[in-house]
Amino acid sequence: MELWLDLLFGNAIGLASMLVIFSTIGIVGFIAWMFISKSAKPGT
Repeated sequence: MELWLDLLFGNAIGLASMLVIFSTIGIVGFIAWMFISKSAKPGT
């Protein structure tokens, strides 16, 4: 676990890759939430 933390937060490349992963998950989650909320209310 310490190796992963050092690899992720020890350098800028690991931090940037984590930022990309989390932002991608956030965008996908937001699109999925929009799709579910639109499909849950027919007529809107």
